[in-house]
Amino acid sequence: MSLLRAFIAIEFPKHTRDAVAQQTAQLRQTLGNDIIRWVPPENMHLTLKFIGEVAASHLSFLKQMISHAADSYPQFDLQLSGLGSYPATRPPRVLWIGIHAPNILIALQKDIEAGAARLGYEPEERPFAPHLTLGRTRQNANPAELPKIRAALNAIQLGKIDTAQIDSVHLFKSDLNPGGSIYTKLFSAPLKADSRIP
Repeated sequence: MSLLRAFIAIEFPKHTRDAVAQQTAQLRQTLGNDIIRWVPPENMHLTLKFIGEVAASHLSFLKQMISHAADSYPQFDLQLSGLGSYPATRPPRVLWIGIHAPNILIALQKDIEAGAARLGYEPEERPFAPHLTLGRTRQNANPAELPKIRAALNAIQLGKIDTAQIDSVHLFKSDLNPGGSIYTKLFSAPLKADSRIP
């Protein structure tokens, strides 16, 4: 039985990914590639649910669940602003851009999480914390270099970066390669048409 690694996520439009790349260019230049493994702009997304290994024969059930959840919500905007890291107190492991989460996003994520649980997938124990991952500290990074990360983060203040209109939810597969993960979109479910008055 062939298994694939799958996750459910929101994809950001190109103009948003470009804005993130432009406004974090100084940070990338300061820290370089030896300490941080940067996420390529085309891979930037907001994970709603990491599924893990799934049989190809089960994908249809996931697609139905995603379609049902997406059909219950209108399109919405996500505002990206600010820069931070996890954990906050020790040397950072993950660098991220903040996402202002409207109630629609929180409700949509809860529905996807509940739908996945009904299909037998393990529930996520950590609370949903919307963010856009910029990069991760390399496991083989020189410990003496790690204070540079905190110093660079403190030196750069990012305000509002961009506002992205979200119109669909996607199912991706993830292939792990030595050069980084490769994400392939398997399915997209549109949110309800935008009913806002321009």
